[in-house]
Amino acid sequence: MLKRIYIKKLIVCFVAIFAILLLKVIPNNNEKLSIKEELNYVDKKIETSTIFLLDSNNLLASTKIITENKTIESKAKELLEALTIDGKKQDLIPSGFKAIIPSNTKVLSLTYNEKVIKVDFSEELMNTNLETEEKIIESIVYTLTSIEDVKYVIIFLNGTPLTTLPKSKITLPSTLDRSFGINKEYNINSTKNITKTTIYYISEFNDIKYYVPVTKVNNDERNKIEIIIDELSSSNLYRSNLMSYLNDNAEVLSVNQLENELTINFNSAIFSDINEKEILEEVIYTISMSINDNYDVNTVIFNVEDEEIYKSVLKSIE
Repeated sequence: MLKRIYIKKLIVCFVAIFAILLLKVIPNNNEKLSIKEELNYVDKKIETSTIFLLDSNNLLASTKIITENKTIESKAKELLEALTIDGKKQDLIPSGFKAIIPSNTKVLSLTYNEKVIKVDFSEELMNTNLETEEKIIESIVYTLTSIEDVKYVIIFLNGTPLTTLPKSKITLPSTLDRSFGINKEYNINSTKNITKTTIYYISEFNDIKYYVPVTKVNNDERNKIEIIIDELSSSNLYRSNLMSYLNDNAEVLSVNQLENELTINFNSAIFSDINEKEILEEVIYTISMSINDNYDVNTVIFNVEDEEIYKSVLKSIE
């Protein structure tokens, strides 16, 4: 009997203590519940790099892919992986584009020093047809020289410098740069005074615009900026898959090149809106990218009848 009474008293005491604690924990109506929220933001900037892939028209085109690596050597390896058919980076390739380096090609070694990338490929690099082997070299050179501070590329095959393409027998310079050209078109009538001028056009896939460089190989002795503007005039376009938004009546009035700067003075026909003094972004990009491949300058200034309208920094346009 005493035991039962003792147990009951213990239960009552326990309930009373629990009730007191509960009242202290739960705030009454006069007290405000204070909740402190902390949000932690992860500052992760998505970086992209330029890569030259085959488009649906079998032309090498400039597009962007997301890249993870920071150093020149690691970024170069990542881009070459994306250029390789069935490579590990195929999921990065945008819709409408495809890789060009033959599958199973391996990068045996890659080094960078003083603006030069040396890359040694396995023999599978040249396991391709006559029509594609030169495009493979063009794609590699243009992709790697899109990396900041890279200007030249030296290609090896199993440790031996690649000096001749096996099927076409085209001789390669020992050191390659963008003067090698891309998507070449030939219109020559003499082996003397041959010039190469690379011009960027606009193409489109699923309403998304991108840029396609074409190197014109001919005997044109004009200043390269004249060739660029003339070729970009829409009346001169003959390929249905390439576009230019430059007005046919746009003319270059004068050109002035300083050490790292090219100033082009146009007539007012370059304006898309003469009242607002606006030049279409597509016009600025096609001209600027073309100049980037043909002139050793860092900046392009667009003047219209001697008034500065726009300044294009070439490092930022690719």
